Amino acid sequence: MKAEEAKNRITELSAEINKHNQLYYDQSNPMISDYDFDMLLEKLIRLEKEFPEFKMDDSPSQRVGGSVSKSFNQYTHKNPMLSLGNTYSQEELNDFDQRVKKFANVDQVEYVCELKYDGVAISLIYKNGVLDKAVTRGDGIKGDVVTNNIKTIRSIPLRLKSENIPDELELRGEILIPKDEFIKLNAEREELGNAPFANPRNAASGTIKMQDSSVVAKRPLECFLYYVITEEKNFESHYQSLEFAKNIGFNIANTMARYNSIEGVFEFINEWAVARDQLNFEIDGVVIKVNDFALQKKLGFTAKSPRWAISYKFKAERVETRLLSIDFQVGRTGAITPVANLEPVQLAGTVVKRATLHNADIIEQMDIRLNDLVFVEKGGEIIPKIVGVNVEARDSESKPLKYITTCPECGTQLIRNEGEANHYCPNQLSCPPQIKGRIEHFISRKAMNIDSLGEGKVELLFDHGLVNKLSDLFQLKYDDLLGLEKTFVSEESAISKTMSLREKSVENILAGIAKSKAMPFPKVLYALGIRYVGETTAKKLARHFKSLEELRKASFEELIEVDEIGDKIAESLVAYFAADGTQEELDLLRDAGLNFELGDEEQNASNILEGKSFVVSGVFENFSRNEIKALVEQNGGRNVGSISAKTDFVLAGENMGPAKLKKAEALNIPILTEEEFIQMIEY
Repeated sequence: MKAEEAKNRITELSAEINKHNQLYYDQSNPMISDYDFDMLLEKLIRLEKEFPEFKMDDSPSQRVGGSVSKSFNQYTHKNPMLSLGNTYSQEELNDFDQRVKKFANVDQVEYVCELKYDGVAISLIYKNGVLDKAVTRGDGIKGDVVTNNIKTIRSIPLRLKSENIPDELELRGEILIPKDEFIKLNAEREELGNAPFANPRNAASGTIKMQDSSVVAKRPLECFLYYVITEEKNFESHYQSLEFAKNIGFNIANTMARYNSIEGVFEFINEWAVARDQLNFEIDGVVIKVNDFALQKKLGFTAKSPRWAISYKFKAERVETRLLSIDFQVGRTGAITPVANLEPVQLAGTVVKRATLHNADIIEQMDIRLNDLVFVEKGGEIIPKIVGVNVEARDSESKPLKYITTCPECGTQLIRNEGEANHYCPNQLSCPPQIKGRIEHFISRKAMNIDSLGEGKVELLFDHGLVNKLSDLFQLKYDDLLGLEKTFVSEESAISKTMSLREKSVENILAGIAKSKAMPFPKVLYALGIRYVGETTAKKLARHFKSLEELRKASFEELIEVDEIGDKIAESLVAYFAADGTQEELDLLRDAGLNFELGDEEQNASNILEGKSFVVSGVFENFSRNEIKALVEQNGGRNVGSISAKTDFVLAGENMGPAKLKKAEALNIPILTEEEFIQMIEY
């Protein structure tokens, strides 16, 4: 390569890497995979070594990545938060081992192997045993102070109660979201009409940089620590320092291991390359560190990385397939989601035919076009996603994709609100997917719980013109339903199936609708499907305003006075009640007999459990499990389904599962008997 060509290529690569750095670290919206990014960086480093005269002072090869947000105060790290050198080959790990041995002039070195969490780096600084600061990596030299947000994570102690704690102690680790919690979080976002997160790492990154800590507290964040810094303890090894951290209450993974040879390191890597799917959190490799601190000190650092550590990264399984077409789906809130239809391809044990494209910005940034050969990975090992395009294989006649401007279902002009990624169809009253989506939400288990209307019956009623709005459900008659038929064709198998409503089905449907009238006001409010009003928000609004009549009269200013009701929810409520047809529809639902007021038994008995979460398990002597859960909520508490570090109490009855009990004990969560709980709420 000629000098001028090399100079131009270094400039181009630097600009491209800086762009992807910004997308990854600052916007939590990566456009390429980790592997592709590392390959770009490797190309730049090779060119800079060959043509050092063109290496720029601010080359991305010298930076850790990320920038400082203007939304937070900044803090200069006492010890820079450097990144690790990456490798994807065992040959390069052998080279690393040989370099360390040669430098130390020894035949054997002890290594510590740890899982490489796919999360967001954090530095925790304790002074006199109290959490003083939590700082992001930032640019490696300075980071954002996000202490208030980090304090909401239950697995991070705010005060160290152990003896012999250094006056100043820094720990570094990774903030992440467990896989099962990520799936729940995305389901909740989609239920509220919000775009789902692409992967757990993006969700964690976006969360810790939020301005409202009360929102952060609701996100299922966890933290694993992997590095200890203090001048007051003379640890001989990295492993010993982590054992100390574990003993004083920090969350240290029990998966780390020590090996006296690089062969042992390879065994660890090969084991977790297979077993990582069994973990409840994402990892993207293994970190290998020299265990001996004295040897670490001798080895020192480069400008970017420690010489005594390296990360071995797993390649995400990737396949190439053709993009056949794009469907634009309309959700119940009118949000438009583009979905790629692909030539079927095997990926990570499953056949992938479709992948989400999220929104217009993603399509434009990646320059995705019809008939392209695209690269597909499983984002976070969960969701199939397109991570790149084989531009070299693109047809010369190919043209950029034009995003739709009208609703694919009803033809209405789409809108896009300022600051939002999604386009929306505003035709709430007449757009078929929105109508059917609202009805399906209304009858769902957590809402009105009309289970007799499941399995395609909503579509059957809609197609026959019997149900176009929620109140139509309560006008249905036996003769309207008997004998209705519809043929459904499976997309997967192309097999057709005819549904026909017979006497028993009709009786069950009408009985289910009649029974739903007994649903309490918070359930009814949630069932209305108001954008951003989820199950918990509906309960808070119902308990504050007591009735729908008072709620629909409330001004924006009155709404934001309610605990945890922000501008976005308040604006949505005001817009909902002001929309054409809403008041008439609510009057019809009230006349049908739905509960639009909070019953006396639903009023909060007290707020003594405010902010506390409970897991209720087992059989109780004086109350049913549902009655116990109702008492938790009536006294301001919150019921959660599974035990985690964020759980405040476990309320245990007879025959509580041993696995739950063991987990609660391991996390030091207080376990209450029925009697202790009653004493608590009667205090």
